[in-house]
Amino acid sequence: MVGAAFKKQPADVPTPKERPSEFFGKYVFTKQKMKKYLPREAYKKMLDVIDNGTPLDRATADIVADGMKKWAMSLGVTHCTHWFQPLTDTTAEKHDAFLEYDGKGGMIEDFAGKSLVQQEPDASSFPSGGIRSTFEARGYSAWDPTSPVFVIGDTLMIPTVFISYTGEALDYKTPLLKALRAVNEAATEVARYFYPEVKKVISNLGWEQEYFLIDEGLYSARPDLLLTGRTLMGHSSAKDQQMDDHYFGSIPERVAAFMKHLEIEALELGIPCKTRHNEVAPNQFELAPIFEETNLAVDHNMLLMSLMKKVARKHGFRCLLHEKPFDGVNGSGKHNNWSLSTDTGVLLHAPGKDNLSNLRFVTFVVETLMAVYRHNGLLKASIMSATNAHRLGGNEAPPAIVSSFLGRQLTQVLDHLENTTDETIAIRGKSGLRLDIPSVPELLIDDTDRNRTSPFAFTGNRFEFRAPGSEANCASAMIALNAAVAEALVDFKRRVDKLIEGGKNKHSAIISVLRDDIKTCKPIRFDGNGYSEEWVEEAARRGLDVETSCPIIFDRYLDEASIQMFESLNVMSRKELEARNEIKWETYTKKIQIEARIFGDLSINHIIPQVVGYQTKLAENVAALKAILPEEQFKTVAASNLALISEIAERVKTIEEGCQALTDARRVANKITSAREMAIAYHDTVEPLMEQIRYHIDKLEAKVDDEVWTLPKYREMLFIR
Repeated sequence: MVGAAFKKQPADVPTPKERPSEFFGKYVFTKQKMKKYLPREAYKKMLDVIDNGTPLDRATADIVADGMKKWAMSLGVTHCTHWFQPLTDTTAEKHDAFLEYDGKGGMIEDFAGKSLVQQEPDASSFPSGGIRSTFEARGYSAWDPTSPVFVIGDTLMIPTVFISYTGEALDYKTPLLKALRAVNEAATEVARYFYPEVKKVISNLGWEQEYFLIDEGLYSARPDLLLTGRTLMGHSSAKDQQMDDHYFGSIPERVAAFMKHLEIEALELGIPCKTRHNEVAPNQFELAPIFEETNLAVDHNMLLMSLMKKVARKHGFRCLLHEKPFDGVNGSGKHNNWSLSTDTGVLLHAPGKDNLSNLRFVTFVVETLMAVYRHNGLLKASIMSATNAHRLGGNEAPPAIVSSFLGRQLTQVLDHLENTTDETIAIRGKSGLRLDIPSVPELLIDDTDRNRTSPFAFTGNRFEFRAPGSEANCASAMIALNAAVAEALVDFKRRVDKLIEGGKNKHSAIISVLRDDIKTCKPIRFDGNGYSEEWVEEAARRGLDVETSCPIIFDRYLDEASIQMFESLNVMSRKELEARNEIKWETYTKKIQIEARIFGDLSINHIIPQVVGYQTKLAENVAALKAILPEEQFKTVAASNLALISEIAERVKTIEEGCQALTDARRVANKITSAREMAIAYHDTVEPLMEQIRYHIDKLEAKVDDEVWTLPKYREMLFIR
């Protein structure tokens, strides 16, 4: 009924005259632009800061700021802002003009090093988990030189960390940088067993951003989408994804125009967009970049999500990043492809050429598995949210149990090493496959298949952490993963060195520790169907975390093992972890609270009036039939209408009673003083009521006259016209 009215033509798309490689990073202060705008010594110092983590002195900062200002003003920039990532899962910015008094009654354009390096944003209204009181407003943002500044519109955007007046992290970037430093130091020490010349280890991230598009008019007609990002009610469409015809299908014209526009703007901002395609569900799509250093990749993903929403509106769409905007079809994830590399190569790459390289490969795979095994509950907590909880465990999303898929060959390698005294490691490379079609060239077949139900799968030269949700900040998962791997590598080196000190040669010492670790972390390895009930039981027997309640899963951050890990690596303190959990519980509660209030409003003010109005029309029809038809004929003709009137009455009564119960449950939960217990109450009592009521609303949608149903339906929203 509603859909056709919102059909739009593709918007104008910018058409750069240059090739993408020529306008890539156009609005980014890259090393090439530094070389052009900075004096030689300042440029060399900046390279040292970026590449080696050397501290930046204030004198150099003044020189760099002046060069940045000249470059930015050549692009028409008039303002600057510190761009940071508070614990709201969004980004924040406060714009200041390049203006100062000139002392003569006029103004001059000015941008000093102090403005580049540090600002004092008001911290009182950002989540702090009790670290700061509302009246304690001071906080600091500080420039992160390892992530280049960029220009959006008339503003110079400066990536920064964000900390409290007392020094605690109030953002995602601060602990991420600390976790990356920890894994660099730990992995470098282990890598030198194999390659003494290694200077540093880099954590790499390649995210895959899934998203939905919906016509803006339809979006605006759904208050639940507008205010929560997902449909709180809606009957399934007769056709959605069951034919598998959308996946990798031809991209609709309007969507292709949006994608082209998005890619141009993203490339200009230095985001290396590589892949675009239709995803499984109708109206669902994916964008993926080339791998980058993890800190930069996180910044680029946060920037891209903002860009997607802006560009979508120019094309008459709204971009939905919620993990489950439509019930019954695929949700959207953000697969985090993670790896480690050095200045000499990729540590998780298995060349299969010599025993030393293969031993290096197995070492880093096994120690990653040790990290995931020891902290599987924490890793699950790092990706858990009120929104992602709707996605996990169905429609190709991994289950809420963290395990790792390795594939046949790697499993055989580890089993062989565990069960024999053989110290050689043989790894086969890709094999050839010829089809019985002469014109088709030989295919190179990977040594392992893929497992779509595995939350943490090895996929060649990287691990794919499939559990993060589409609207999440990748930093959350990357902080936990990199810290856990750093801890495992530190422990590995300690034990190997102890054996070497006791007289074992290096190779045998490494093999010995690896054998112990292969046995220890074996419970985390699972190559089967992660959706089966048998796996849930088996995972529990293996000692893996099988909890499904989102608020309780957050407890894993406060396990002594988690606190010990974060504190020993100087990533986060106990106080910071406790504060972040307060924020997680409060955020969970607020999201369910908002959903419940909107759900009640839609039920009482949209659904019931329309349904009762339709019921009245049916009753009038029945009365008219009774007046003109003989009794026996009336009973036959009016039977279906009478049954529907009765069904509507029963379902409306159930909905009204359910909405009252929903309100009562919220009132009870809101009186709980503990943030954790309140979140649990919302999970256990409030959220289930919405699902129960929704069942009856969705049944009524399928019964009531289409013309009187005010909300756009799934069949209208899920197919772009």
